[in-house]
Amino acid sequence: MPRRFAGFASSSRVPVTLPAILQYDHGIAAVDSGYYRPNLDAIHVITERGRAAIVDTGTSHSVSRLLAALDTLGIRRDHVDFILLTHIHLDHAGGAGQLARELPCARIVVHPRGVRHLLDPGKLVASTRAVYGDEEFRKHYGEVLPVPAERLIEAPDGLRVELAGRALVCLETPGHARHHYCIYDERSRSVFTGDAFGISYREFDGDGTQFIFPTSTPAQFDPDAAHASIDRLARLDPKHAYLTHYSRVSHVPRHAVTLHRLLEAYRRLADRARGAGPARHRVLVQGMRELLLKEARASGSPLTDSAAAELLAMDIELNAQGIEVWMDTQAAKP
Repeated sequence: MPRRFAGFASSSRVPVTLPAILQYDHGIAAVDSGYYRPNLDAIHVITERGRAAIVDTGTSHSVSRLLAALDTLGIRRDHVDFILLTHIHLDHAGGAGQLARELPCARIVVHPRGVRHLLDPGKLVASTRAVYGDEEFRKHYGEVLPVPAERLIEAPDGLRVELAGRALVCLETPGHARHHYCIYDERSRSVFTGDAFGISYREFDGDGTQFIFPTSTPAQFDPDAAHASIDRLARLDPKHAYLTHYSRVSHVPRHAVTLHRLLEAYRRLADRARGAGPARHRVLVQGMRELLLKEARASGSPLTDSAAAELLAMDIELNAQGIEVWMDTQAAKP
């Protein structure tokens, strides 16, 4: 069982300059969900001929921010046709039940493995509480409501949904979670990747460069599956990838190479920690911190190491926990 996460404070040393809504071409916008800190968690809105689809919802606390953003974007609530959940972790899908109440025409598209958790989120809530603790859970996730069964669409691999004639294709992409899919948008030739194509925070952007790294958050991290999913996305040759953490990255083939390399670095870190006994978690955390700070510097990040470490604190801790769960799972195999 993963350890509880002790909390995360937003950085006071890194100025926040991004607007709450980022508007791109092809009717795509990113809305800051407000999860933990600015510029950490993006909800994407795809608009086509006055109709809209939402990719991921943030938490229950994010719903009011998203509704205000829809108003700003000029999208009527009854013109939202789909809520596409890349996976059911609560920073991506915790607001689905509340949002469904506000968007009466929206169908919720979810991986078949995630359906039961949307119908009855109790087990998912309990597992998230186990990681974050009761106080952090209430503060950052709020009340998680079920989604009515009649509003759900299961998304097997290759499912196509039509948004005013615009094809959105759901592609199964495990590795971060077994209930994960990504969305290929044929109109923009882009992919909406949830957590399957890593994390890339905009504060780290250098002069034309972007820092990216895989997420191994508990509890279904599988590096072999993650490699395969990254390859699947790269083969599409997308123009852009839209990450939940945080929004648009370009140069997808180059980032795919980096993600593959870092997944193997995560394996080596696990190998180094196997003989550490009670110090295993500390070894993993320290190794993850050193690895990600080195990568940030190499990518041309303008941040100091201390500012970078502060922004990455949650990811460092949760990545270490996820690697521990994977190590224990591997050790338990016959």
